[in-house]
Amino acid sequence: MNKILIFSFFIFSLTIFGQKNKSTATTKPFVLGVIEEIDSKELGEKRIINIYLPEGYNPADAVKYPVIYLLDGSANEDFIHIAGLVQFNSFEWVNKVPKSIVVGIATVDRRRDFTFPTTIEKDKEAYPTSGHSDNFISFIEKELQPLIEKKYRTNNSKTIIGQSLGGLLETEILFTKPSLFNKYIIISPSIWWDNGCILNDDQLPLLALFKQPIDIYIAVGNEGVTPTEIPRVMEDDASFLADKIMCVENKNINVHFEYLPFENHGTILHQAVSNAFRVLYPKENKE
Repeated sequence: MNKILIFSFFIFSLTIFGQKNKSTATTKPFVLGVIEEIDSKELGEKRIINIYLPEGYNPADAVKYPVIYLLDGSANEDFIHIAGLVQFNSFEWVNKVPKSIVVGIATVDRRRDFTFPTTIEKDKEAYPTSGHSDNFISFIEKELQPLIEKKYRTNNSKTIIGQSLGGLLETEILFTKPSLFNKYIIISPSIWWDNGCILNDDQLPLLALFKQPIDIYIAVGNEGVTPTEIPRVMEDDASFLADKIMCVENKNINVHFEYLPFENHGTILHQAVSNAFRVLYPKENKE
């Protein structure tokens, strides 16, 4: 009882003191980045792009930076914590990732934008807007990347990060337009879409002939069976995807697969991206 009284008196004293010494502090916004709004002809709508610029970025300087493109990049999705990972890993005393620009693509309709047309009637009914990834890929290729490269100081390093349906979209880009990025961070990809047809062998010839270096990190957690008519295990699909790419006879392609048993579909992204940075930037790790 005495401890409670003493504590209460202490708080009361602080309150009285605080009233006599009013703070002169002012508030102002904490600015994390900038927002671009693109009036997209490819998508027929306006799209919000959140951009994190690294410390020391100056458009008047000659320094150029890698760009990390983030799917599901709204402020209330993955933009803030992924930008934080990039900032932390690029600190001079950490030095695992070069200072980079992060481009977060805010979501409008991920089922529409991240999926190709499906032949499965049940999925057509469950996802009525699906099947327009071709438009979204064109948006990235013809509008977003040119804007970023024109307006910001970028070099040739382009990374893409996506999870779930975002990982499916990345896989489609990798198999059909691999030159759009040279680093792919594919997390828990929804390979189950259209009964896993993206794993068919006819998807791989372009990748086999590709001559530019590509680094690919694929991760999956303890995630279990997917919601499809023919049950598929996400861990098996992700592992099979990595195996298929590894079997491509192309020395320019480097694939790393990781299973994270203590993470699930909701928790895996942050840890997997942190791990991916260690894998995809080995030179920085050795310094």
